[in-house]
Amino acid sequence: MNKERARHGESRESSRSSTDDISTSRRGGLRSHKGGRTKAQLYEEARDKNIEGRPSMTKAQLETAVGR
Repeated sequence: MNKERARHGESRESSRSSTDDISTSRRGGLRSHKGGRTKAQLYEEARDKNIEGRPSMTKAQLETAVGR
């Protein structure tokens, strides 16, 4: 919220990261998993490839099963 206000000139002070960074709404979860796939994404890929035993697999096991 404050970041958006800084971008629109509605706040008295704003940091460089507030004005130069990508918008909070567009960023979403981009930085949360540092470019890797989430467990849900890996699970969907495993399902598409009909990999057996995927419900009980850990994220690491799913990564190995679908191939990195």
